[in-house]
Amino acid sequence: MVYYLHPASDYRLMTYLVPVNIKSATYLISSPSVDNCPKPDKPEYAFIGRSNVGKSSLINMLCNNQKLAKTSSSPGKTQMINHFTVESANEKTGKTNSWYLVDLPGYGYAKVAQGKRKQWIKMIENYIRKRENLINLFVLIDSRHTPQQIDLEFINQLGEWNIPFTIVFTKADKSTQKEVAAMVKAFLHSLAQTWQFLPQSFVSSAVKYRGRKEILGFIEECNQKVATQNNN
Repeated sequence: MVYYLHPASDYRLMTYLVPVNIKSATYLISSPSVDNCPKPDKPEYAFIGRSNVGKSSLINMLCNNQKLAKTSSSPGKTQMINHFTVESANEKTGKTNSWYLVDLPGYGYAKVAQGKRKQWIKMIENYIRKRENLINLFVLIDSRHTPQQIDLEFINQLGEWNIPFTIVFTKADKSTQKEVAAMVKAFLHSLAQTWQFLPQSFVSSAVKYRGRKEILGFIEECNQKVATQNNN
């Protein structure tokens, strides 16, 4: 089967060069289901990946707050839909935006009972498919590893659900640039077997703040598109 990008995922002409300043980022609520999430009155950007992919570290790096999302050496610690309210400013125009950042439970390995794991899977699916203000899902991939089937299958599932998403390769500081480039190329090559066009992707390092400007610029441009659509 060949998958096609959701129209909202086709950001190939975007430059992501808009300088963004995070004015504040605060924890809002943890919800056991999409029905308990905050009112969908702001653009929303969710982050997901396999357990231990560096999701919390990436969120903290983006918001420049190392204590915002809880990091742990034990995979599977995020067990609910965690909302954060972010206030950002376009440094060129001074315009401010308020949006939701969402930390989702990881898929894959976690030391929990099978029944609990099934609840997580259903909770994640319901959120992704039903959250009406979800502008983009950031799918995190560990740049140190060869393509993992569980990641490829999850992304293909997003294609079936017609969900807008981008890919973030994490932990780029753990390998050489050549090794990271090779792993990114290998993953995208595997993805190309089932996708007509490849989604937007970023390479990041929470330690070196790599990718922060580009990812925040991407979110800013998405927010601009949402504002334009709402004004029409």
